[in-house]
Amino acid sequence: MGWLFLLPTFIAFSIGFIWPFLQGLFLSFTRFRLTSDWEWAGIDNYIQAFSDTSFVHAFRHTLLFTVVTLVLINLIAFAVAYILTSKIKGADIFRTVFFMPNLIGGIVLGYIWSMIFDYILSFYGTSIMLDGRFGFWGLVILMCWQQVGYMMIIYIAGFQSVPEDMLEASKIDGATGFQALRKIIIPNMMPSITICTFLTLTNSFKLYDQNLALTAGRPFEMLADGSTVRTTELMALNIVNSFSANVTNRGVGQAKAVLFCILVVGIGLLQLFGTKSREVKN
Repeated sequence: MGWLFLLPTFIAFSIGFIWPFLQGLFLSFTRFRLTSDWEWAGIDNYIQAFSDTSFVHAFRHTLLFTVVTLVLINLIAFAVAYILTSKIKGADIFRTVFFMPNLIGGIVLGYIWSMIFDYILSFYGTSIMLDGRFGFWGLVILMCWQQVGYMMIIYIAGFQSVPEDMLEASKIDGATGFQALRKIIIPNMMPSITICTFLTLTNSFKLYDQNLALTAGRPFEMLADGSTVRTTELMALNIVNSFSANVTNRGVGQAKAVLFCILVVGIGLLQLFGTKSREVKN
């Protein structure tokens, strides 16, 4: 009878996730303006999605952005957590200060940092929306500023879970701080590393509101084939723009959304299996 207790959760999960996902998957093979008004299109929407230069550009841009933020956020958060668990004075205050940016909404952060960047860049006669390089690194800085504090909390929990007796034994054996970090601390912190890597990876791929508020994908760039792309547009923003740009056939945007879902789930699972295999087994 235990399944009866799971039934309400399963029903809610089916209504909130499974049914919308299946409906979205079906609509990706149709031409539709409204969900009630559709005609079968087969794989044409997917062909158009793959041939869309703006979507391909957004994928490459998102991949580069994810790699950069994945490395920077985790390195900075790990370093900050290591320092704050070294029994320095005012550690609790520093934890609060580093965590606070995570409490601010993405849209608000985007507009705040947009004003900051534009003020700084105005001295050089440019703007974050006029140069794709500034837009890219502006997004990286914003993402790091928001996410480092959250990952820091997880890493602090990981540091606190490292057995003290193992650290004391390493000191007695004459191990250096770096050797203890590499041989004892990091292996015992792999669960925290797995969680932080997964969260950073998926959050970077799914970034939308900060991208919209900071640059809205601008500036525009004309490619050799005559097509125009938004140089700082990430995949989530590109998908939303596809729905608004082609209101007579939103199936192309839906096909992009399905591809995006498969990509994020696939990469996330690969990362989970890869890092969990390195965790210390008790």
